[in-house]
Amino acid sequence: MEDAQIIALYWARSETAIAETAGKYGGFLHSIAWNILRSQGDAEECVNDTYLRTWNAIPPARPSAFRAWLGRIVRNLSLDRWKEARTKKRGGDEMELLLGELDACVPEPHGTERQLEDQEIADLIGRFLQSLPAEQRIMFLKRYWYGEDLAAIAAALGCKPGKVKSTLYRTRNALRAYLEREEVYL
Repeated sequence: MEDAQIIALYWARSETAIAETAGKYGGFLHSIAWNILRSQGDAEECVNDTYLRTWNAIPPARPSAFRAWLGRIVRNLSLDRWKEARTKKRGGDEMELLLGELDACVPEPHGTERQLEDQEIADLIGRFLQSLPAEQRIMFLKRYWYGEDLAAIAAALGCKPGKVKSTLYRTRNALRAYLEREEVYL
C-alpha cells in the first residue's frame, strides 16, 4: 500500500492504518530502535509507541515523507528511553560511545534561542551531508542516524570496518570545520 493511502486511513480514523504501517515499516522501525537500545522489549515498546504517536498526530499532520517521519519518531522515542535508562544506571555502552563521537562536532545549544539554533544547525548539517560523496554520506547516516555499528556498516557497503572508522573520523573533522566556517563555534 502506498504511503498516501496509509495516511488517508489515519485521516479516516481506520484502525487498519496501524496494521498497514506495521506491515510496511515495522522492520525498519524495529531496526532503528534496536540499534539504539539493544533490548528487544524496549525496542518493541518504542515501535508500539511510534504507532500511538502516529495515530495521535494524524490528523492534523500530513507528513510528506512518511518513512522518514516515522523513523524520526521512533529514533527520538528510543533516544529518550536510552537516556532514561542511562540516567538510572550511569553505565557506558555503544550508544554513549556513538553520541560521544559527535560531541566535538555539534555544539550544545543554550538559552531561549535553543529551538532556532537547533533548526539552523540541522539545516547546516543537511547541506554538509548533501556535499559528501554517496558512500561517505551513507556511512555517516547509518552510524549517527540509524545507530548501526561499524561492522554492520562495513558489511552493508562491502568494505572493512577500519575504512568505515577512518572515513567517519575524517567526516566528523570535516563537519567540525564546516560548522566553524559557518560561524557555529564549539
